[in-house]
Order: sequence, then structure tokens, then C-alpha cells
Amino acid sequence: MNNHSNTVFILGVLLGLMHLLPGVVPAQAPFYQGKTLTVILSTDPAGTSSVRLRPLIPYLRKHIPGNPTIVVDYMEGGGGRKAANHIFRSVRADGLTVGALSGSVIALSLLGESGVMYDINKLIYLGATEGIAHQVFYTRKELGLDSLEKVRAATGIRLGSQSVGHSGYIAGRVFAYVMGLKEPKFPTGYTGPELDVALLSGEIDARSNLVTSVMMRNSDWLDKGIMNFHAIVNIPKGEKHPRFANLPELESFARSDTDRKLVTVFRSFRNAGAPFVVPAGTPKDRVEILREAMRRAFKDPEFLADYKKIIREDFEPILPDEVDKAIREIPREPEVNELIRKLSGAGPMPPR
Repeated sequence: MNNHSNTVFILGVLLGLMHLLPGVVPAQAPFYQGKTLTVILSTDPAGTSSVRLRPLIPYLRKHIPGNPTIVVDYMEGGGGRKAANHIFRSVRADGLTVGALSGSVIALSLLGESGVMYDINKLIYLGATEGIAHQVFYTRKELGLDSLEKVRAATGIRLGSQSVGHSGYIAGRVFAYVMGLKEPKFPTGYTGPELDVALLSGEIDARSNLVTSVMMRNSDWLDKGIMNFHAIVNIPKGEKHPRFANLPELESFARSDTDRKLVTVFRSFRNAGAPFVVPAGTPKDRVEILREAMRRAFKDPEFLADYKKIIREDFEPILPDEVDKAIREIPREPEVNELIRKLSGAGPMPPR
């Protein structure tokens, strides 16, 4: 044989051996290599959820084998229902689309709100952000409501929010109900930054907001006394934020066992955080790839440093199993759930 024939013969033998020996196979490219992963965010681009998501994206890409391109689509509407419905009903279960949902989708589903076409018990959870989700209630200083007595004596306070069913809307209504505000109003249709402007201009009087949002965008409101802060729901219970440790817990305004249960259920809705999900039927191996990438990203020191630089708070994630557990442990009390359902809707405030 000439040299060319020898080479062909040897290559043929090697290829034959590769088929015969199960341990000798060509390396398979990671599933996500060369692909695009779409993250659908259930809020607007200007909101706190969007700001929180941005530092996570490059580290999620880093920890997914194959390092796919990751793009974010915004699908706000219905307090998170629009995006959750889309993920549940329309997205292919191929692991290439992830929902980044607001915490309100948990409450809206369990309460049987109109427009809910998803089942939180069938979505697959990859983990969640907002393990610490303290909620505060505050009014603009110009109103002169510098004491709880004055807040509760005032009539027609306008609590602005994004939309009916949004987590901020529900929180504002829960504060108003338990604190016993007189004839409060609930204008909607704002983004998070627009609510800030509306407060400063006097278009609205008050809002409920996450502590992290206040500290990220408006820490001077606290430092300079630009807003009067009145009450807080510490989430998780018992874990106080050092800058708001002096505020009374919402439970302190409770007049009945139902009031106390209302705050407990509201807090439990938020214990599941803002979950990342994929639809039912997504292949288990791809689910585990994404879950492991989330775990690794959540613990990446560079990500934690970048997050704190942007958000000005420590990152407090919730792991997949913890999200499942938090949802399972939400109290299912018909009387209280009916009360929250009324508070989360567009109808008048229920009598107290």
C-alpha cells in the first residue's frame, strides 16, 4: 500500500472502533450552544423588576453550558397575568423561553381572579428573586401627615399604582384596609418611575412600595424626609430592615383575627418571591440545566457584587425547592382569600 492507502485504512479502522466501543464517541455540543434563550419579563422596562434582572442576565448566560444568547422581552399587563398566561398556554416547552414573573401571579391564581388562564401548580419553577420583600407605605410630606393619627384621620388619600392586580396595587389596598384609611382612592396606569414623579408633583398622595425600590431609586426621600413613612410589612416576618426598623408592623393595626390572617396570607404570597418559570412538559434535563445555572449565578461573587452596586441591597434569592415549598404552604382560608380577592380587584373597598 502507498502512504495514502495506509492513511485511509487506518482512519477506517479508527472509525470502526469508535462505533464498536461505547465509551469512544464524539463529544456532543451542549444543547444551548448557538441558541437564543428568551426571558419574558411580566413588568415594564422601567420598573424595579427590570433593573433587578439586568445584572443577572450575563451571569445566567455564563453558567448555562453553551453560553446561549439571552434576550429579554417585556410583556406587562394584568398585574402579571398576561405574561403568565403566555408562558402557560403559548410557549413551546423546549427550554428556550423562561418567564420572569412578578410575585402577584401567585396571589392572582390562588384567588381565582378573572383573566387567569395559568395554573401555578403546573408551572415549573427555576428559582426566584426577592427573598426579602419588605413593603412600606408612605405619603408625600406636603400633605402634613406626619403621624399615624393624621394619616388615619385624613379622607380620600390617593394611593397610586401600576395596574389593578399588580403587587403594588394589592399591597396598597391591604395597607389601606388594615390601617383603616377613610375613603382612599386608587388611581392606576403608572410605571414605577412615573409614580415617583406623580408623588413629587402632587398628582397622587401615597403609595406602597418595596423597600429595595425605595433604597435603589429614592434613598434621599428617607435621608431628607421628603416622604413620611408610616407602616411596613416585613417579609419574611421578623426580619427587619435597618433603615425602617422604627416603623410599626401592619399587624399592629389589626382589629380582628381576620385582619391578622389577612396580613399573614398577604405575606405568604410574597414568600415565593418573583419566580422564574418554564411551562409544564419542558424536558427534565433542560429544566435541571436552567436550575443549576440559576443556582450558580445566584452564588457567583461577581454577580453579587454587581447586583449590590446597582440595587444597593444584598441579593436574597429563593431556590427552586424553596419556591415550591412556599407555594404549598400558603394558607387556603376561604374567608380570608375572598377578602384578598376583593382587595386585589377594581371594586370598592370591602367594609371593615
